[in-house]
Amino acid sequence: MKKIIGKVAATEKKPTTIDEFYFWTNKQRILNPFDVVKVEHIDKSISYGVIEEISHITDSASYLSNFISSDFGDVSTEPNMHRIGMNFVKAKVLGNNKSIYTPVLDGSKVGLAEQAEVLEALGLDKIKNPLICGYMEMYRDEDKVTLPVHFNSQFLIGPEGAHLNISGISGLAAKTSYTMFLMKAIQDEYLSKEDGNDSVAFVMFNVKGRDLLAIDEPNEDLSKEEKERYTKMLGLNTEPFKNAKYYYPYSNHSSSKTHSYGNNDDINTQVDLDKAFRYKYDFEDDKESLDLLFSNVEDSTGTMESIVNFILTGQGGFGDITSWSQFINKVGEYTKSGQKGDKEISVMSWRKFKRIVTKALNNEIFSQRVVPEKNEIRLKDSIKNIQKNDIHVIDIAKLDQDSQSFVFGDVIRAIYDLKLGQEEREENDIPSKIVIFIDELNKYASKDIPKNSPILRQIVDISERGRSLGIILFSVEQFKSAIHDRVKGNCATHAYGRTNAIEVSKGDYKFVPNVYKNMMTRLDPGEYIIEHPVFRSLLNIKFPRPLYKQFPNG
Repeated sequence: MKKIIGKVAATEKKPTTIDEFYFWTNKQRILNPFDVVKVEHIDKSISYGVIEEISHITDSASYLSNFISSDFGDVSTEPNMHRIGMNFVKAKVLGNNKSIYTPVLDGSKVGLAEQAEVLEALGLDKIKNPLICGYMEMYRDEDKVTLPVHFNSQFLIGPEGAHLNISGISGLAAKTSYTMFLMKAIQDEYLSKEDGNDSVAFVMFNVKGRDLLAIDEPNEDLSKEEKERYTKMLGLNTEPFKNAKYYYPYSNHSSSKTHSYGNNDDINTQVDLDKAFRYKYDFEDDKESLDLLFSNVEDSTGTMESIVNFILTGQGGFGDITSWSQFINKVGEYTKSGQKGDKEISVMSWRKFKRIVTKALNNEIFSQRVVPEKNEIRLKDSIKNIQKNDIHVIDIAKLDQDSQSFVFGDVIRAIYDLKLGQEEREENDIPSKIVIFIDELNKYASKDIPKNSPILRQIVDISERGRSLGIILFSVEQFKSAIHDRVKGNCATHAYGRTNAIEVSKGDYKFVPNVYKNMMTRLDPGEYIIEHPVFRSLLNIKFPRPLYKQFPNG
């Protein structure tokens, strides 16, 4: 065996098992958690292990002995005796190249795994349907190993498994960047496919500043070295996203302004290139989505739902309404004492209903009819016509939370209608998979969201049966522990960026070794810990900066 670094130590108190073993190594040997080692085992086989914890011990009986040996605490003097010391390493068993799972034996030689052996140990050597998800770095100096890492795409976007969840604190975790890296890899993969029956499209929600408003424009700040990492190591091209279209909230102040953090000149340029549109909602076409305005409202008695049903069935004169202003005026009639309506609905309930809808309808996206000649659209229509490999970026960053929820819920429903065959399109013409990317998932699927929320129901439904429909959720949030259990529980792939000590103490991280938990609090931007069904262990991966245009202030 080459590169021997130590030997297995099986003691009375800490025996080797089929799950883990310990070995000693020189105290000067630099090793890190997630490094892979190999052990000589019986029948000339090799067992592999991944390092979970490293301890340093000496022959000192106590701290007091150390103190005394330094001339009773004189830090400027050399110790009176030379302490014998070593590093003691705990490793989790990954597997054996001959499928021998009896514990490794005391005194067995331990060495560094070479690149091919690392791939074999982690189950990365025979991954089907490979999709690049980053790269790993192991060891130091002349022993350094750098290698690309691939997901099995069928466990990320179906049909074997689906959905991705990424968590990490704001600013340092680079959650959006990593999600976009994966979607860039997916688009490259599908653009190169000749099989037209298997296709993908993307719907992204821009929720922070200008983050996603120029994803088809190149990042001019990337160095030559960074571009070579894309091409030579990761096997991706260095072009930004293709087929991107942008949808901005409508504003009637002037034709050159929108409710967006985007630069007006940039938006107008996109409009001139016919890749940007302004979305709005008119009453006649969009009244069916009224319930989405109450996604963040606790309605345990169902009174808001009853009012919505009363309106949508055209009772009490609501069947003659054609505009939002007429709608508000009609609702106002039912807030007055003595008005006749549904006997089950009180005047107080109508007043609460009016307060909520009036606040929401003050936003200019709730407007008159759509004028296509001015690049105005309904989002449902754009989703209905989404093409293979298209990317629809929907800007909701500057909208208030209730309006954001309304737009998000409306788009999700449109995607469901499309995939369930509610639209008049041939099935082969519809993208077989639609990936939905939403940041700040806590706004729509946290444990604090009212259980009656229609948006929460939609997200839970996507997580539970979206895979079979080809609807895939890529979600991002700061704190995983706050997300609804049925949503995160149905995600096949998880990525953990830098987070804080309070978060990693929660139940969602019980399966993570303590050393890995501590590492989560120190991860750098561009570094993630990944959990994926085909991996035999958690992996610590890195990824390069985005290929698309970045904005200094988000």
